[in-house]
Amino acid sequence: MITDDRSAQARADLAAGRAALGIELGSTRIKAVLVAPDGTPLASGSHDWENQFVERMWTYSLDAVWSGLQACVGALQADVERQYGAPLTELSGLGVSAMMHGYLAFDADGELLVPFRTWRNTTTGPAAAELSALFGHNIPLRWSVAHFYQAILDDEPHVPQVAMLTTLAGYVHWRLTGRSVLGVGDASGMFPVDPATRGYDARMLAQFDELVGQRRPGLHLAELLPDVLVAGQEAGRLTEEGAALLDPTGSLRAGAPLCPPEGDAGTGMVATNAVAPRTGNVSVGTSIFAMVVLEHPLERVHHELDVVTTPAGDLVAMVHCNNGASELGAWAEVFGRFAAALGHPTEPDAVFGALLGEALEGEADGGGLVAYNYLSGEPITGLDEGRPLVVRTPDSRLTLANFVRTQVYAAFGTLSLGMRVLAGEGVALDTLFAHGGMFRTAGVAQRLLAAAVGAPVAVARTASEGGPWGMAVLAAYLDAAGELDLPTFLSTRVFGSAEVDVVEPDPGDVAGYATFLERYTAGLAAERAATEAL
Repeated sequence: MITDDRSAQARADLAAGRAALGIELGSTRIKAVLVAPDGTPLASGSHDWENQFVERMWTYSLDAVWSGLQACVGALQADVERQYGAPLTELSGLGVSAMMHGYLAFDADGELLVPFRTWRNTTTGPAAAELSALFGHNIPLRWSVAHFYQAILDDEPHVPQVAMLTTLAGYVHWRLTGRSVLGVGDASGMFPVDPATRGYDARMLAQFDELVGQRRPGLHLAELLPDVLVAGQEAGRLTEEGAALLDPTGSLRAGAPLCPPEGDAGTGMVATNAVAPRTGNVSVGTSIFAMVVLEHPLERVHHELDVVTTPAGDLVAMVHCNNGASELGAWAEVFGRFAAALGHPTEPDAVFGALLGEALEGEADGGGLVAYNYLSGEPITGLDEGRPLVVRTPDSRLTLANFVRTQVYAAFGTLSLGMRVLAGEGVALDTLFAHGGMFRTAGVAQRLLAAAVGAPVAVARTASEGGPWGMAVLAAYLDAAGELDLPTFLSTRVFGSAEVDVVEPDPGDVAGYATFLERYTAGLAAERAATEAL
């Protein structure tokens, strides 16, 4: 048990119910972070989980959602007990976030009609193309409306029974509170949002209803979608049933207010203080995406760019890549097992750190190697499926340093293609904030990302906490929303004394990455051939 002054204050906050809790259901981990009113992390808990590829669809079962949430909250409770000697019973606020997009369809009795279709699925091409043309607004393959319209086009038998559509965060929030609502950021990945109203775009809703009128007379999409709220608005209270779903031991009491549920893109913006114009952030996990807050709407529609919003409802250009750090993580496991086979078992974080450190010793262009981290399809490069590849020519220099540098470059490859489209629109960016587990190893991924995007990259002390911490901060914002807007709350109360490390692009790295990207782009034909042959 910790007994210093900081812990004494934390115990006082816990006893008085002043702590806020954020929970995020990521692609490979469910994590909960408990924070003080100023956002200082107090405790955390996590649970690892994995998606399944069932009948050519990426999915998670709802049973896995709840067993994972209970394991995560149980681990958090254990951490609170270990540090502060008392259970967590009351909260000032609670928030749930999760991977965005996808398709969760329920009937009038609240029963799931088809297995959850996650953001990784790329089976919605015809629907996304038709809707994009109709709306004059890019509708990515993973957006909920694309999944729903594709189900209509395919005459799937469940469609007439659909009474509610939502995201994973919206589903969990609904079960915890009884309210079907979404934060505007998550909602903007279901259906386009009008920044003037902070709600679904009325013109496009009418267009959709007219489009499906002959196939599904009387269908009104607005009646199926969750209500939209912005950061700072109360989104319901934790019910007795909801408290029991999170914590079957009964320690956690009902009654806490919940903030609007958000997507992992929104929590990433909060976690990096990137919610004001000319700021942006990159989140690196199973997927990787960049968010840049816009000063004005984009002039053209680009299939590489989503237009979504911050949790406060301001327009954001999003470059979303389905494939992030998973392939690099798989190689780290291989090298970790190799170390164990030699009689030197090593903690995974140490293996990962050693490999990233080695990447800095590699040649600036990766020594002529090229790699693709495509475990799933990648819409930006036009691939419906993925096959991880490492390719080299006979005169490439295959060293550990070049290999690892190439794997890191590959994680940023598709992202940099999308960012070049954004630069072509004249979008200005002062600093790009990065967060995610890859940045726990100081200086490496940050430096190579700066080369990939051609902009300064900043990493704050909270970078490794990522989205769950950002969600907890949004929950803490409930108590301050009446006094401060979200950017001011973050800048003054949460990040006012934050330690931030900024790395400028190194000219040699920039030139080397440009050479790598030329090979990467040319070699996409080999990646496409691999998906056809294997």
